[in-house]
Amino acid sequence: MPAADPIEAPKFGTSGLRGLVVALTEDVVSRHVAGFVTACDAGETVLIGEDLRPSSPAIAEMAARAVAAAGAVPVRMGALPTPALALAARETDAGAIMVTGSHIPADRNGLKFYTRGGAEITKLHEAAIVDAAAGEMPGLPPEVAPGDPETTRAALDAYAARYLDAFGAEALSGLHLGLYAHSSVARDMLAGLLRAMGARVTELARSETFIPVDTEAVAHATRADLVTWAEEHGLDAILSTDGDADRPLLTDAAGRVIPGDILGALTARHLGAAHVVTPVTANTLIEDLGFDGVLRTRIGSPFVIAGMAELGGLSVVGFEPNGGFLLGFDAGGLKALLTRDAVLPMIVPLIAAKAADKDLAALVAALPPRVTAADRLQDVDRPRAADWIESLKDDPAARADFWDGTSVELDLTDGVRMIHPEGDIVHLRMSGNAAELRVYAEARGEDRAQALLATGLARARAALGG
Repeated sequence: MPAADPIEAPKFGTSGLRGLVVALTEDVVSRHVAGFVTACDAGETVLIGEDLRPSSPAIAEMAARAVAAAGAVPVRMGALPTPALALAARETDAGAIMVTGSHIPADRNGLKFYTRGGAEITKLHEAAIVDAAAGEMPGLPPEVAPGDPETTRAALDAYAARYLDAFGAEALSGLHLGLYAHSSVARDMLAGLLRAMGARVTELARSETFIPVDTEAVAHATRADLVTWAEEHGLDAILSTDGDADRPLLTDAAGRVIPGDILGALTARHLGAAHVVTPVTANTLIEDLGFDGVLRTRIGSPFVIAGMAELGGLSVVGFEPNGGFLLGFDAGGLKALLTRDAVLPMIVPLIAAKAADKDLAALVAALPPRVTAADRLQDVDRPRAADWIESLKDDPAARADFWDGTSVELDLTDGVRMIHPEGDIVHLRMSGNAAELRVYAEARGEDRAQALLATGLARARAALGG
């Protein structure tokens, strides 16, 4: 009988530690949590939140025991959005750990770490955690105090109040909004907030089974459902998030998904940001919107945060094509929050459209005509896929073959980004923490962008033998 394939160890990717649930053993979780507490500025108290996937409560308990063993005070916060946890950490000058696999399937999970005051950890912090995790482990306490529901409720209320206080109780009045609830940890908080801001809300497709929603690569079946729901209910927009609510999903009145980088650009403009930090994959129309500066980074919130730090003291924001939005300055009554947020980049475009007496589709149509599309190949052979991407980096003939003989410009900021002389773009990269090959495309129109995406996916499948 052949030996079973070894289980891949959890590792850090673009946002946090991720791995198969079966690989997130108490030893693995405890070592990384203890490494965080001892090697990073975690503070004397560490707040621990979780998403709604089945494995999260048990992993949160492991994390709490490890925090206590490392000499800090764990506070179980229960199920709440990641940005709500970060906000609570900021307000209490605590560190934080979020148990979440974000948008990936329920057989996987992970940990996101926040230093004292609710700041996302950097790549230097990640390296320090990994080094410390290899050391001696203190003994674990038999148990820790369970979470207090009132503490969780207070954190959720404070997070909702952040937006209600900034924009007011009439900000969304007159709008009929759909809420694709699925298994988002923000579903109840978000429904209450939208109603408090004056909207009529229709909940859609609530699920007690965890559903992985990737806001950067929305499944075709989900897109079809969104269109159907928008028409059936006469909605002005549909809102949703990924599992831990740091990535937004917003549609127009026809149920068409508005890409996260477009939401970010609209939000940045409405809030009066002067500088934008965003990954190389974000839509290039951002350079044409009149910001004082646009800084491009590698993919992942740690790189965006590092770029924002370079521009410290300026009116700067950061966002990713998945829509996660980081506010780096106090915008009116809204205080800075340096963690990815899903609520702000959904509410602000709705407010901006209302202020302009337009619907969302018209607001987006007024932007420069650049369209992006993204998808992924899952369960790929990582070494083989990585070798293929390297061949495109190193071999001009391979790139020309990909483009039917045309020579293209190359950007190697993250993966391989090929830019056609006429402006078309195809970008290929490996996921940081999953066996996935990501394909991004950009062109002047929707049809062309989708065609480029389809070509990129087809050529990737052919190269990988899939």
